Amino acid sequence: MSGTFDPNTTSAKIVIAGAFGVGKTTMITKLTDREPLRTEEILTEAGVGIDDLANLQDKKTTTVALDFGRLDLPSGPKLYLFGTPGQDRFWPMWDSIALGALGAIVIVDTERLNQCFAILDFFEDRGIPFVVAVNEFDGTPRHQPDQIAAALDLDPEIPVLTFDARSKQDTKEVLVTVLDRAIEFRTPHSNPARATGL
Repeated sequence: MSGTFDPNTTSAKIVIAGAFGVGKTTMITKLTDREPLRTEEILTEAGVGIDDLANLQDKKTTTVALDFGRLDLPSGPKLYLFGTPGQDRFWPMWDSIALGALGAIVIVDTERLNQCFAILDFFEDRGIPFVVAVNEFDGTPRHQPDQIAAALDLDPEIPVLTFDARSKQDTKEVLVTVLDRAIEFRTPHSNPARATGL
């Protein structure tokens, strides 16, 4: 469990998760106030037959531990952004990364929706509120949020957004939505996240 959120807190942790190559590192880079910590390494022959590179032929690097960034909100609190590694072989790290999280953003690629179910289960099982953010890659088919929610069999209250991880404005909108969701999850009838001024 991620614990009870105190609206007067000075800091909060948000996890950005998703399958390999969905745009987690890109999103954190766009959101942070300063250069984020990245643990990217060059893909090598060692991952052949282990990592699923379907539809990712142009990808040259991979996150091997986590991504980390910090965002200072205009209202005062600091947000600490933790990006999970995407490959299955790094899943043992996820519990440590998610510990104490206020909320999570699950980034999905509509051409690889089958890779999302275990990730959604991960946050549901731990009681961490999350939103689903569909990264609209160039050239991929577009789908309505309600179609994606149905395909993922999501509960109606879980927000589904479409965005471009390369867009600062888009990533901020996703972040505000997960803050709203997390605060509502812990303090019903309260919606202070919109006051952050993001």
